[in-house]
Amino acid sequence: LSTFSVMVFPAVKWAQREDKIFITIEVTDVKEPKIDLQPTGVLTFEGLGGPEPQQTFSTKLELHGEIDVEASARLVNQQRIFFTLVKKEAGPYWPRLLKDKTRQHWLKIDFDKWKDEDDDGDEENAAKPDDYNPGGMENFDMQQMMAQMQGGGGGGMPPGMGGMPGMPGMGGMPGMGGPGGGMPPGMDFGAMGGGADDEDDKPDSDDEEMPDLE
Repeated sequence: LSTFSVMVFPAVKWAQREDKIFITIEVTDVKEPKIDLQPTGVLTFEGLGGPEPQQTFSTKLELHGEIDVEASARLVNQQRIFFTLVKKEAGPYWPRLLKDKTRQHWLKIDFDKWKDEDDDGDEENAAKPDDYNPGGMENFDMQQMMAQMQGGGGGGMPPGMGGMPGMPGMGGMPGMGGPGGGMPPGMDFGAMGGGADDEDDKPDSDDEEMPDLE
């Protein structure tokens, strides 16, 4: 008997500050997660997770701007995968999370973390921290990720990369294309993005309810 596994898009939530992006990939009980973050702003994730029988989740986010990989951090636990990504250049809020403007049903605003760009006086927004670094977060190690990718590792933790206590190793993300390991036919990575206005490129929506930035 042969087995067949279909990769599934996980739900993704995001929020931002002038200098940071917060991303949550909502996959529980992740096993052997493979994560890669590039300075160009490409974040890829693949891992087995969810309730039994577990499924293989996979996503590739081509972010709106560049990222400072060394200053960014990640956390993998039994509830989710969380990232604090530092923008290469701090400044005005990005109009959307992804480069592409196509609306994606799996991408939502994280209203629990969202803070309006120019409304610090609002009580609800003022209560939200400018940074989210829960205990156990670890920094990205660019050299180790590159070594893992070049060595074509076996999915385990490369030496010295120090994963989460009690959690599986986290190596670099190998290529996601090709037979057997790619996305379902017809799935276009370039189409991943949030809804936005083609004329003004102003903050619009990665989902159906983009927060008002007035």
